Amino acid sequence: MIEVAPAYGAELADPLRLLEESLRDGKPVPEDFARALREAVEAGHLEVLAARAGGRPVGVAVVSYRLGVSVAGLFASIEDLYVRPDARRQGAGRALLQAVE
Repeated sequence: MIEVAPAYGAELADPLRLLEESLRDGKPVPEDFARALREAVEAGHLEVLAARAGGRPVGVAVVSYRLGVSVAGLFASIEDLYVRPDARRQGAGRALLQAVE
């Protein structure tokens, strides 16, 4: 079963590692970027959703929030979405997208 929950503070480490694996060939982001990410999450500008299967991190979605004229309010945009290759086609991506809704 896939469980999706927002990640905050120290919980951001696992989802960030997944993104580094996918988008940066395993190279860690600079510490100042990691700090800025934590601050953006704490301020409510970003939300990081972590998907887990059996307690193991299998996917991540990064959602940003900004004002949208067309909706006359906050607009959510998926900035990054990643599911580990060995966890694909098992519902993690769908669960992340449903959590964004």
